[in-house]
Amino acid sequence: MTACAIEGETAGAAATVSPVSGEAGKAGKAEGSGGREEPEEPERPEAARGPEGAWGPYEPAESHGVVEPPVPDESGEPGGDVGAAPRAAAFTIAADGSYAARLTLSGAADAAAWFPERWTLDGHEPYAVPLPLDQPEEPDSDVLPLADGRVLIRRQVADRHTFSLLYPTGPGTGELPLGALGRADGVHLTLLPPSPDGASAYVLSVGEHSTAVWLVAGGAFGPVHVAEVPGRCSGGVWLDRAGRLLALDREPVGGGPVKAVAVDLGRGGEVTPLLQIAPESNDRLLLADTDSGLLLIRSDAPGHDRLGWGVLGSCLPVRFPECLRPADVAVTPFAVQPGQTLMPESCAVALRIDGAVGSWVGVWRPTGHRLHQLPAPEGWLAGSGLWTSDGVLKLPYANRDVPCGVALVEAPADEEPGIGQAWATATESGMQPSAAGAPPAVCKPVPLGQAPLVGRTAPG
Repeated sequence: MTACAIEGETAGAAATVSPVSGEAGKAGKAEGSGGREEPEEPERPEAARGPEGAWGPYEPAESHGVVEPPVPDESGEPGGDVGAAPRAAAFTIAADGSYAARLTLSGAADAAAWFPERWTLDGHEPYAVPLPLDQPEEPDSDVLPLADGRVLIRRQVADRHTFSLLYPTGPGTGELPLGALGRADGVHLTLLPPSPDGASAYVLSVGEHSTAVWLVAGGAFGPVHVAEVPGRCSGGVWLDRAGRLLALDREPVGGGPVKAVAVDLGRGGEVTPLLQIAPESNDRLLLADTDSGLLLIRSDAPGHDRLGWGVLGSCLPVRFPECLRPADVAVTPFAVQPGQTLMPESCAVALRIDGAVGSWVGVWRPTGHRLHQLPAPEGWLAGSGLWTSDGVLKLPYANRDVPCGVALVEAPADEEPGIGQAWATATESGMQPSAAGAPPAVCKPVPLGQAPLVGRTAPG
């Protein structure tokens, strides 16, 4: 299989972390060996209120969890180094869409404290459960939801990165320590997106010459080193439903263009090239859909950074639609419609659009030749959302009136080829809105069929 990397993940630091033995690791082993109390689902909290009385009343702010938009350059793409990305979104959705988690604030602005909050998304209506402990969290902590309702939290404590699972238990919050990893000066640890298996969590640790992949939840006990990838890696896109094949953006040792590779965690971290559009291009995978094989790619092979799409297992070239590069904004895909088995061209893709006036939502299909631009709900947790298989986009938001809400947006219908204003404009200008013609001459893709996933038949 051939795929690309997530745009703009920050490259890691110059030392590989090592496991820490001691009480933290022992606690993870002892409590994780059996007898764990199953997380209790409390009664629905009234108005999803926060931990009143812990550090003061819960006062949600419209900006909680919202990511500052990247500043686009003249080409309409996010500015800065091609390998650097905006700060990761604070709102993370589980792989199956059942739960989400974020850090949020409690208390007045001059004495606000951070605490984890879990959202339930698969019920009749969404609701939030606060997960505070005895003291507030640091704002640089990371949270990640698992499919069973527990929330992984990564903290920096002295010279260690510690990992725990949080879960509601009666009126309070239970915590299961999972161990720790050593933290050297300058080391930056990155949580990977939620694993498709729903029970595992992984982190990346980037060294000067290689990148380590650690299993920090779902193992026997403590962090487990599962792979060592030559080069400096960033990003992270899961390529299968089992949580075994992971796509990473890799910069070779000694420098060079960033190329996506597939890492097989079930075979000791075996590395396979994923996508190479041009020899000197930076080729990254933003999203991959396992049902349809649709790949969302960012590459500078056409001469500057462009959003493109391809199909896993197809010999057709990667295409770079003109409609995905509107002027003066930055466009980043964040969700692909599932359930479209072997129909990648029919998948609806949700995109975050960042401009001078804020962030809003885009919807696009490969066959549609059009980028639909839609207003976002007030307090949208920008860059987060998920599709249902029948084409309804769920957008989580939080504001002073609705501390836990999900807006439902039906994917707009596309015009048929040759019909409508977009095609009339294209005819006058001599260009199809999706740039469906031949790709730029500098772009000579490697067939997508040369990849670790085999046996997929993509439509021609």
